[in-house]
Amino acid sequence: MTNQREAGRTALVTGGASGIGLATATLLAQQGIRVAINHLQDDPQGPQQVQRLRDLGLDVISAPGNVSVPGDAEKMVNAAVDELGRLDYLVNNAGISGTRDPIPAGDLDRIDEDLWMALLNTNLIGVFRCAKAAAPALRATGGAIVNTASTAGMGLQGSSTPYAASKSGVVSVTRSLARGLAPDVRVNAVAPGQVATPWTQNWPEERKQAALNKMLIKRHVQAEDVAQTIVYLLTGAPMITGQTIVIDGGMTVS
Repeated sequence: MTNQREAGRTALVTGGASGIGLATATLLAQQGIRVAINHLQDDPQGPQQVQRLRDLGLDVISAPGNVSVPGDAEKMVNAAVDELGRLDYLVNNAGISGTRDPIPAGDLDRIDEDLWMALLNTNLIGVFRCAKAAAPALRATGGAIVNTASTAGMGLQGSSTPYAASKSGVVSVTRSLARGLAPDVRVNAVAPGQVATPWTQNWPEERKQAALNKMLIKRHVQAEDVAQTIVYLLTGAPMITGQTIVIDGGMTVS
């Protein structure tokens, strides 16, 4: 149902073709917000999901580009802002794990320079690239940013040491951006635990069950759960900035 308060507002969601990004783009569009969905140029899911949402009557556009590539990220943001006409909300959700299976912290030989650079360029520097490029448009509208971190950035190991470090960096960058863009733009982050997405669907059942056993709320986190928090931080929460909200069913406090 369209939210009249949000009519005329716009958003850009990076990594929006699947998982948390797609759930967030969908929920924003259902609020009556015009949404640019970023995806990799050669990812067929991007145009397919944009068309699917359009067929549902939602106002979405495609914003191809790679946030891990200097220049390409900024070009994508600027093109999206131009097509949208303004920018109220930015969701920095694009991210990679770099590995299908977890790399134990002690297995240093499996962690090389290429893995470090791929994760940092996408998960951390990509957040800053997009925020910097979007800052003038967001300042003009008094907008908001939400970055996707992870419980791996809140002290847990995650899929690898570089992954955890990249997400810890997102938490830190979120605080710095909140300071740097204040008072015009609020900047927050979400830190999901294990989320049921295409990224995790092929994980071994014992790995999924181990996480579930630690949760106070006995069900797996869904992409829509994370999306609801992201949308709240964007469209509500006028006095929340510089914060990282953990969404893990109580796993880290059990």
